[in-house]
Amino acid sequence: MSHAPNAYVPFELHGQELRDAVVRYASNPIYLDNEEWQNNDNPYRRQLRPQVLPHLDYDAVPGRENILDYSSLAVQRVLTSVYEADLVFLPKSGLKDGKQEDFQQFYSPSNRALGEAIRPALEKYAFGFLDDEVEISGKWTKESFHAYIESLGADDPAEASLTEKAILSSTDRERAARMWLIQFAPDFLSEASPMIRNVLGHYGATQSEWFKIIIDEYGYGVHDTKHSRLFERTLESAGLASDIHRYWQYYLNSSLLMNNYFHYLGKNHELFFRYVGALYYTEATLVDFCRRAASVLTSVFGDKADVEYFTEHVHIDQHHGRMALEKLIDPLIEEHGEHIIPEIVRGIEEYRVIQAVSDDDFATQIAWMDKGPEFKKLHAPVWEAIESGKVTAPVADIVEPYGELSNTHCHDGDELCHIVSGTMKFVSGFDSHQILEAGEGTVIQKNRLHGAIIESEECVYQIHSVGDYKKCLS
Repeated sequence: MSHAPNAYVPFELHGQELRDAVVRYASNPIYLDNEEWQNNDNPYRRQLRPQVLPHLDYDAVPGRENILDYSSLAVQRVLTSVYEADLVFLPKSGLKDGKQEDFQQFYSPSNRALGEAIRPALEKYAFGFLDDEVEISGKWTKESFHAYIESLGADDPAEASLTEKAILSSTDRERAARMWLIQFAPDFLSEASPMIRNVLGHYGATQSEWFKIIIDEYGYGVHDTKHSRLFERTLESAGLASDIHRYWQYYLNSSLLMNNYFHYLGKNHELFFRYVGALYYTEATLVDFCRRAASVLTSVFGDKADVEYFTEHVHIDQHHGRMALEKLIDPLIEEHGEHIIPEIVRGIEEYRVIQAVSDDDFATQIAWMDKGPEFKKLHAPVWEAIESGKVTAPVADIVEPYGELSNTHCHDGDELCHIVSGTMKFVSGFDSHQILEAGEGTVIQKNRLHGAIIESEECVYQIHSVGDYKKCLS
């Protein structure tokens, strides 16, 4: 196909060329599998599992029903690293013990350039499902927009979310609450960083109004009142470390999706008005959310829980919600016309979809963690169905040595892990595991984050792709 000499041809990688570029990006030594569960005060290490990436299709945009599959988790992990190359991270303990080299690798021109090359295609893969989930139609006016905002009841008290119910009804409430706090870390420890992308440039008084919100987030230049510092104290009060990406292995797909969504909107300035809508809804709903979050943490941890991060937001976000509407959205509509309203509404509705995905994903993960002993018991009947020939499932035979760590991942269907010999510590979340000996195993539920480490000299095991384990029981 030929083009006129001056025709504009957009640049975007596809197919094998895209796959090769993704693998090349993720093969940076700082992105290789870890030998420990945690990244100890090293913000540059992010396990991207490059050995799996050649087998994924990045052109087939998944629908919502598949947005929690492994390919999406892999893409969200890569995008997190690409976006954060724009941010400055320094270890609390300083650039020593090899971290200087990792620092150079993470911020190197080649790492950043390759990340930018693959970013547009991966964004389409990661957020393309929203095109099917959200449709904004009809003619919008300032009046109809304000009626829509009123109908949302964003600042009204809401019922407890699936997440809150899962924590408070968990068999191990402290473990569930810690897993929950870990999910906030990608956002809260570098809070307002995606937002700052939108206050660069020159666009009038609304730019200064937006900057006021950012100033609040940064504690007016006082480090101890900076919101990310408040969250560090919350983590520490719950017995967690507060360095960046210490718990990378435990971030759920949907947690990265939510954090990356704001980087996506902020990085791509053609989506500026969409970000304004998402910002309003976030700030308006955070008041009630943070009130409930403080209550949940106090219920679980008692007085030792430092909830100032959340109580501060109860106070400040009442103000931010009004600011976003009255000082940002309304003036922008006045200055640029009612034709920008659909994009503002789209930002609100897309964020609501992502909220729902995240809420359900986390609640399901906690249920999976709580039911670890039950899924271990289910091994026997499912294994019997396979041995008897009642169920035929593809099988992978694996032999691993002592200390071999399977970095966290998920499967696109139910799997049966069967131990032939040796001992495996099967991990289903932070501080959640089952010990599997020879002849034992566990059912691995579809889309559930998990990993394993070998605790014997050698472990021989099988992974049977059963699709839906319940069919093995009927």
